[in-house]
Amino acid sequence: MKKTCVITGGSSGIGLSIVKLFQQNNYQVFNLDLSPSAFGEFCQCDISDVNQVTNIIRNISQQHTLDVLISNAGIHFSATIENTTEADLDKVFNINVKGAFAAIKAVLPNMKANNKGAIILMSSDQALVAKHNSFAYNLSKTALASMAKTTALDYAAFNIRANAVCPGTIETPLYHQAIDSYCEKSGANKADIHCEEAARQPLNRLGQPEEVAELVLFLASDKAKFITGSLQVIDGGYTAQ
Repeated sequence: MKKTCVITGGSSGIGLSIVKLFQQNNYQVFNLDLSPSAFGEFCQCDISDVNQVTNIIRNISQQHTLDVLISNAGIHFSATIENTTEADLDKVFNINVKGAFAAIKAVLPNMKANNKGAIILMSSDQALVAKHNSFAYNLSKTALASMAKTTALDYAAFNIRANAVCPGTIETPLYHQAIDSYCEKSGANKADIHCEEAARQPLNRLGQPEEVAELVLFLASDKAKFITGSLQVIDGGYTAQ
C-alpha cells in the first residue's frame, strides 16, 4: 500500500528531486506549487496564501492518511537590513514561513488522528551561520528551524516527528538565479563566481538536489523513527569551518 506525502514547492530544484525519489519509493505525492509539474499529483497553490494551503491539504486529508509533510517552498532574497523594505520582508516571510505554518497546521489533525507522521522543513545552513546580504532569508530559515523544534516537542505524544533539513549551497535553479542576479549587478563573471562558491566548500564542490532528497527520504522513513526536533545539516562541511 502506498504511503501519502504532501510537499510544497515540488516542481523544481530540491523539491522536484524529492518528488521523483518519493515516487520511486512507493509514495503517492501531492505537490502544492504555482508551476505545473509532470511528477506527482499537481495541486496549483499559492503557498503564501494560508487559506489556499489549508483548503487543499484539508481536501487531501479527507481521502488519505497523511504520512509525510515536506515544507519545501521558498524564495531567496539578497539584501542587508537597510536595503530590505517592509514589502520585501513580508514577501519572504509569507512564502518561507507562513506557508510552512499553514501546511503544518493543516496536516496535524490527520496525523494526530492516525497517531503517526513525519514533518520535514526545508531550512538552510543559514539557520546555523550568518551570511552577508541575507537578512530576510536568514531570518526566515532560522524561523523554520525553530518551527521544527517546537513542533517536535508539542506533538511527540502523537508519534509525530518534526525535523529541519539545512542544506548548504546546492546547485538548483534558485542558486543559478541568485548568481545571475549578483553577476548582473556587479559585472562579475558567472563561471568565476561558480568556481569561487565551490571552493568555499570543504568538499570543493556544490551539493546536488538528489543528495538532499536522499536525506529527506531517510528522515521520512522508519529508519529515522527516533530522530525528531533535529537540524540535519547537509552542506559539504561548510558550517564545520
